[in-house]
Order: sequence, then structure tokens, then C-alpha cells
Amino acid sequence: MIRLLAEIHKYSSLIVIGETGSGKTTQIPQFMHEVKLDRDGMIGVTQPRRVAAMTISQRVAQEMNTTLGELVGYSVRFEDVTSKCTKLKYLTDGMLLREALLDPLLLSYSVIVLDEAHERTVHTDILFGVVKQAQKFRTERNLKPLKILVMSATMDVDHFSHYFGNIPVVYLEGRQYPVQVFHAIKTQEDYAFSCLVTIFQIHKDAPPNWDILVFLTGQEEIEAMAYNIRLISKDLEGKCVPLKVYPLYSSLPSHMQLDVFRPTAPGMRKVILSTNIAETSVTISGIKYIIDSGMVKNRSHHPGTGLDVLKVQRISQAQAWQRTGRAGRESPGFCYRTYTHQEFDSFRKNPIPEIQRCNLTSVVLQLLTLGINPASFDFMDKPPVEYVDGAIEQLKQLGAIESTVSPKLTATGHLMAQFPLDPRYSKIIISAKDYNCVQEILTIVAMLSGESVFVNPPAKREKAVAAQNKFYSTAGDHITLLNIYRNYNNVAQKKIWCQDNFLNSRNLQYASKVRTQLSELCERCKVPMSSCGQDTEPVRKCLITGLFMNVAELQREKKYVTVGSKQVVSIHPSSVLFGSRPHCVLFTEVVQTGRCYLRQLSLIDPQWLTDIVPEYARKHRLTSYAS
Repeated sequence: MIRLLAEIHKYSSLIVIGETGSGKTTQIPQFMHEVKLDRDGMIGVTQPRRVAAMTISQRVAQEMNTTLGELVGYSVRFEDVTSKCTKLKYLTDGMLLREALLDPLLLSYSVIVLDEAHERTVHTDILFGVVKQAQKFRTERNLKPLKILVMSATMDVDHFSHYFGNIPVVYLEGRQYPVQVFHAIKTQEDYAFSCLVTIFQIHKDAPPNWDILVFLTGQEEIEAMAYNIRLISKDLEGKCVPLKVYPLYSSLPSHMQLDVFRPTAPGMRKVILSTNIAETSVTISGIKYIIDSGMVKNRSHHPGTGLDVLKVQRISQAQAWQRTGRAGRESPGFCYRTYTHQEFDSFRKNPIPEIQRCNLTSVVLQLLTLGINPASFDFMDKPPVEYVDGAIEQLKQLGAIESTVSPKLTATGHLMAQFPLDPRYSKIIISAKDYNCVQEILTIVAMLSGESVFVNPPAKREKAVAAQNKFYSTAGDHITLLNIYRNYNNVAQKKIWCQDNFLNSRNLQYASKVRTQLSELCERCKVPMSSCGQDTEPVRKCLITGLFMNVAELQREKKYVTVGSKQVVSIHPSSVLFGSRPHCVLFTEVVQTGRCYLRQLSLIDPQWLTDIVPEYARKHRLTSYAS
């Protein structure tokens, strides 16, 4: 570590490659603090995920014998646990990017550590350029210098080193134990079922306290499997060690995420069902077995259609090895892959950087707020030109910029940048004052910010539907979410009420917290509170101001087609409008399984499009077939 500190002192930028388990994320910032590298500003350590920022900061605070929020703190979206005396700050890359909007030179920091750099999230890729520029400007203006540390367990070292000006690389030895890998003998048709079978094959024979971590793709899949595991383990009571199931996904409330990290009680077994959130950064003690579904849920942007599509797809080989490594953190482990060796060989070597497959509207808005022209920004890997052009066009349609030729933010654009949201939702919130429905829109946007609030256990599906039915609105899913939140907000015994109505109290709690934050932002941005009461028409009209590109209409042959891109789509079975065939709908997202499904819909009148976005309506004429 002395040699590493000497290298950090010597160079203004450095790449640190440390195997999973080398302690780079928790120890290096502490060593830098000990040698007073935070004398002139904080040491900021970025993480791609909120759960990592929270758990790592807790652990470091514990090791340094300090209260979390004092010397060591964290900052994630909608939650800031820091104070004036914070010196080590763990934060999501998105939060550091938001700080850069107010302070482009990042003057409150003396060191920025870009951790888990290989993940290449959109925010991380933008941060590379922003931090590099801040360092350069501070040097040119004789301001206090900024040190940059780029850390990862695995990465294309030459590519990173070249981007930061051929900076040196330091390799740390890890404490990784051997992990035995087993592949499926033949291709599995249902990866979730294979995972379930494997869990109980292990559970039957493994000693107690040898815990299992299973990689799945999303909340619904995780909750369904958790339900099945609890059901099966009831039948095994007395025959096997007791089994406790813990879900882990990003929208899980903080205290629930932290339950995962508590040691398993003696004589028991813990099964953690996680999205790729547990792939890097976080160490969960006691994990002996990994079960890898080989799948991940990714959001991809299709510039041709203008749609963002959520799709479950294969992971890369690099991700597979990251998952495998989770079992060898404290002792030798085992990894069961539900795919064959041949299938593994066909996986991509590395995941595609998010910036090359995502909608860039948020990114372009942030760059313009920083006064940076997206066309000339120093990207590590340039996004496709049509993605940048599409984002600029969308910002013009939203009224955030006046011209696509030399984009400059309008007053609306500056306001939109204040909200940590997709620009379309920021626009909806800002427009809500014109429709006198700010309260209602804040609720809907907050409800859309987390995972689904519905709980549909397979064995009680009919009961669940009957209970949830009273909230359903013929106007669609957005108003249904509004009804749920209004009722939730008016009851005292919230947890019991949620159980009775088959609703997820954790996700409603999260929505409530998000709503409070958005409400405070509205106050700061001078957006006055207003309510339209029981009249849902203003709410649905207001949703059009940001989501007018997401409209589909029913054709003569009873199929839905998106108005902008003429893509054939279907209403998702989870929608309250499923089976009712309304003429014209506005939707929040597209999910692709076999077909393309629309999720979170509202019933709209085609005339509203002409009234609210006349230019868009003129270019994208609706047909007049009624259902």
C-alpha cells in the first residue's frame, strides 16, 4: 500500500486494477485520508449503483469508528447522508454529475475515484469527460489540483489509459479464492425454473450457513421466485436447515437492501435473489454458491422507432466472470450456470457501453446545462450520431432548446435540468401548473420512479385482482396509480392496508419519499402546488406534454400501431386497459418478450394531440378508425 500511495502522490491520474476482494473500494480512500490527501477537499468515490454507495460507506464508517454522515457519508438520488465535516463521500455517478451542473470544476473535491469503471454506465462515461475537463481547467487556472483514480476489477486497460492521456496502471493482488464452475449439460428452456431446481438441489445437501446468491433479471421475476421458494421450503420443514429468502433490486427501500448484508443466524441458510446489482462492488458475507441465470434486463434505444425497449437478454462473458467471483470472496466457492459451455462461448466478450445503446436525451440535456456542445464532447466511445441527433430533436420537441443547429437551453430547458428525471417527466411536472394538476402529476411521476406496486402471488391471483379492482380507473394505469396512492396516503395502518389490498408497501413507501423530494424541487423552481381533484382529464392532457411521442392507436384490423414510428404493438396484460380496445392510448414504456407490449397506459382523445402539440400532430397524422 505504501507503493500505491507513492504512485498516487506522484501522478495526477492513475488506473488501479484490483481483483474483486482486494479491498480497493474500502481501503484506498481511507489510506488517502490518513496521508491527508483530503486536506483541500473531499475524496469522492463514485459507484454505478445506489446500494453499493450506501453499503460501502456504512462499512467504511464502521472501520473508521465514526457515525455515518459525519467523516464518511453517501449521496444517492433522493437521499443525502453527508455533513459539512464529511471527507470521504461515496456517491452514485449520477449524483456527481448533478453536482457538476452546479460546480463544473468540482472544487469541493481534491480526489475523485471513479470506481467500477468497467461498468460503463451512461453517467460514468459522461463523468470521465467532465472530470478530465475539470482537472485540466483547474491546472490551467492555477487552482488546487484534482487527482483522478480510475478503479476496476477488470477493464480494457489500454483503452482507458489512452483516453486519460496514457496514464500509468497499478495492479493490486486480490484475495480471491478458487471457484468451481459447473455448466448446464444441455440448453435450458426456462432459466428461472432451472435456477429454482438448482437452489433446492444445493439446499438438500449443503451444510448450514453456506448461503446462495441467485442472479435474475427484475423485481417481478424475483418476487415470483421468492414466493415459490417459501412455498416449497414449508414442505421441507424439519427435513432441511431453515431457509430465509431475501430479494435484492435497486428500487428496494434502503433498509430492506441492507437486510441482505446481515450475517445469517447459525444453523440457517440465506438465499439472495438479485438483479445484476450484486455483480460488482458489494460483498455479501457467507456466499458459498452462485446460481447464474445468464440473463440481464437491459434498456435499449431504437433511434429508427424513437422507442426505448426493455428486453431480457444474455449477459457478456465479463459479466459471467464477475458473477462467478462473488462466490470466492471469503472462501472457496461454487458457481452453477444455467447455460451450457457452448452457449457461454457464444456470449459477447464485454457488455456494450450503455452510451452506445441508450436514449441520450438526459445526457444531452446535462451536457448543454454544463455549456458543452454534445457534438464536440470528449466521449471515451462516441455514441452513434443518430442517437445524439435524436436526443437533440427530442429536446427541441419538448421545448428545452430553440434550435437543433446550435442547441442552447431555453428557460424551460434550464428548469427541466433541475429535476433528476428523464426530461420527458421533468417537462410534464413543469407543464402541470398550466393544467392545475401539480399534486396529481407529482404522485404519478413518483409512482413511475420505482418498481411495480402490485403484488400478485400465483396462488392468490383471483383474490389479488378482486382487491386491486377497486382502484382501477377506466381512464387507464396512470390514474389507477393515482387512486392507489391517494388511498394509501389516507390510511393510518399503511402496512396492513397494503397486505389486505395486495400492494407492495416497500414500493409505495419509496414513491412517497420520491414525491416529497420532487415537491421540494417544485418549491425551489417556483412551480406552485395545485390540484384538479377528481377530474382526470387535465392529468391525461398534461401527460401528453412530455409523452406525446408515446402514442398508439387502434387500426381497422384491431392492432395497435405507434403514431410516431408505425410499429405494431400490443397492450400488456398487466394494464387495466387490457381487453378494452380504446381507440387512442398514451404509454410509458415498451417491453419486448416475444412481442412488443405497451406498459402503463392512459386513455386519450386524439384531438388533444392537435391542441397540445400541433406541430407533432401535423407531422404524424392519426387515422380516424374508431374501435
